[in-house]
Amino acid sequence: MGILVWLIVGGIIGWVASLIMKTDAQQGLFLNIIVGIIGAFIGGWLGGLVGLGGDINSGNFSMSGLLMSLVGAIVLLAIVNLFRRGRVR
Repeated sequence: MGILVWLIVGGIIGWVASLIMKTDAQQGLFLNIIVGIIGAFIGGWLGGLVGLGGDINSGNFSMSGLLMSLVGAIVLLAIVNLFRRGRVR
């Protein structure tokens, strides 16, 4: 049951991050889930550096944990967009 919740919350966080970064048209459901889960790891790592708390991957389903996961997903999409711009279209 935990994995199912993890996938659903990761998908929602990835979707919201893609809406904020305006990459929603380029991503599907699977990529939104991946971005949400990896973003949660990045958010947890960044939150640990500045002392703001955990992420959804550590079982922290508080508002701060969800926000740190969202910030991590936004950072991930920003890094991906930075590398995409350097590519010839």
